[in-house]
Amino acid sequence: MIKTMELMPGVTLRCCPDHRFKQGGLSLQLVRPMCREEAGLNALIPAVLLRGSEDHPDLRSITLKLDELYGASVSTLVRRVGDYQTTGLFCGFMDDRFALPGDRVMEPMLEFLGELLLRPCTREGAFLTEIVESEKKNLIATIESERNDKRAYAMAQLFRAMCREDSYGIPRLGEKEQVAAITPRSLYCHYRQLLRTSPIEIFYVGSAEAAQVAEALMPLLQKLPREPVVLMPQTPFHPCEKQDMVETMDVSQGKLCMGFVTPITNRCADFAAMQLLNVIYGSGMTSKLFVNVREKMSLCYSIGSGYYGTKGILVVSAGIDFDKEQLTRDEALRQLKICQEGGITEQELNSAKEALLSSLRGTHDSPSAIEGYYSTAALSGLIFSHSDYMTAVEATTLDQVVACANNLTLHTTYFLKGGSQ
Repeated sequence: MIKTMELMPGVTLRCCPDHRFKQGGLSLQLVRPMCREEAGLNALIPAVLLRGSEDHPDLRSITLKLDELYGASVSTLVRRVGDYQTTGLFCGFMDDRFALPGDRVMEPMLEFLGELLLRPCTREGAFLTEIVESEKKNLIATIESERNDKRAYAMAQLFRAMCREDSYGIPRLGEKEQVAAITPRSLYCHYRQLLRTSPIEIFYVGSAEAAQVAEALMPLLQKLPREPVVLMPQTPFHPCEKQDMVETMDVSQGKLCMGFVTPITNRCADFAAMQLLNVIYGSGMTSKLFVNVREKMSLCYSIGSGYYGTKGILVVSAGIDFDKEQLTRDEALRQLKICQEGGITEQELNSAKEALLSSLRGTHDSPSAIEGYYSTAALSGLIFSHSDYMTAVEATTLDQVVACANNLTLHTTYFLKGGSQ
């Protein structure tokens, strides 16, 4: 059971009590409206913060400090959750129950988190140039690596086109040109604005009581300059003109992406049924797309679907020979038509239910998995609690799944094929 507390205006603490793990976890995320102008800035800031603080000015001293805290860890968090982008840090640390008698881990860990967040290395009102330039190179390399993963590249191109009237089309890490233009001073100014205006989401999983966690966080939070803005609620897909795009590149295998839209989001009562339709249609090795399009008809090397419930988008992605595009597209649509006409067996429905329930059970396998599921669910506006979600999956009928299939409409396609640009 998640306990939610508002520690101060714009600062929310969510605690998941769990005594199964030797290690606890805590994330601190600054939440922003997804915005093209600041996406790269937000993605860069946590990496820069992890390069040094006033008392621990380099990676070696940070590592030694974490070793003193029983081998604790701190990592960056940059997420896109529907209309929001989050930027922050995740801490993993030993639960106090397993420390030596008289030792505490959580409180000094949160004190160190505050140091990294609020007392970074600066010079004359700016981040250190050498750190910023180093992390800019790392971030640009990460952004450019997408182009080498042709499946990820094709998906990104589809979303750019399909969601051009929607912030969901903005890359999670920003554009490399934007990152390249960042200066140590502009980054520091944006960092100060983040601390002042961003709603803050904190999630803790471990054995400590919520009141204890809140008390340990207050010294950090009381140092924050706060004028938090109010975030607009999550929105569904923003309608725009349909597109059918083709791009050529020096590739040996084609990538076909088909973007469908539905009014059903994770804020709708039919969300569980829509998730089950996705599993039956294209998610997994027993889906209609995999069994028929790949295995029986050998039209593609790989094929699958993914449902993005925050926006109400379902994407079919396939790796194909260049001359198989139309055949693959037609067969993917035919398999959807079968679902729309009720051509789903009880065995398919039951198998999908078990697969989805197994995935939901897996969200409790580790502190980081728990944090990832629940903090994202809260920000995305998911209307179901975890237990209610599982109950809804179990109770979903075949008619509900078929109704969801009939709510899907093909919107945009993107095909990456071989050839000179």
